[in-house]
Amino acid sequence: MTARGRVLSVAIVVLVVVAVGTAGWLVRRSHRSVIAAPTVEIRAPAGARIRVQVLNGTKTRGLARRATILLRDRGFDVVETGTTTNGSDTTLVLDLSGHPAWAETVAKLFPPARVATRADSSRYLDVAVVLGAAWRPPTEPFNP
Repeated sequence: MTARGRVLSVAIVVLVVVAVGTAGWLVRRSHRSVIAAPTVEIRAPAGARIRVQVLNGTKTRGLARRATILLRDRGFDVVETGTTTNGSDTTLVLDLSGHPAWAETVAKLFPPARVATRADSSRYLDVAVVLGAAWRPPTEPFNP
C-alpha cells in the first residue's frame, strides 16, 4: 500500500468515528430533552403544604435524594426519605390523605408512575412515593 493509500484509509476511519460519535450524541440529546421537558412546569398547588415521603425501591444508591431535590424544587414538602425492599420497575405514588389530585401531580414528575389510594389514619403524610427502577432523574447542572 502506498503512502497516499494509508493516509486515505486513516482519513476514512477518522470520518467514520466522528460520524458515529456525533450520531450517538444527537440521539442521547434528543432522548434526554423528551424525558426532562414535561417536569418543567409541574409544581405543588399554591398555598398547599403537601407532605411527601420518598422511598427508594431500587438498588440505585442516592435515588431518593435525587427525587427529594426534585420535589422540593417544585414546592413539595419532603418530610421523610428512606429505602424499601418492596420495589418494582414502575414508581408507585400513594395517596394517603384523600387528595388524589395531589398524588396525580406528584406522579407526573416520575414517569412512568402509577397512583394508588391507601388510607393513613396518622394524617402525618399526604403522599408517599416508592421509586421504581424505570424512573430516571433529570440531569443536574454542574455547580462547583
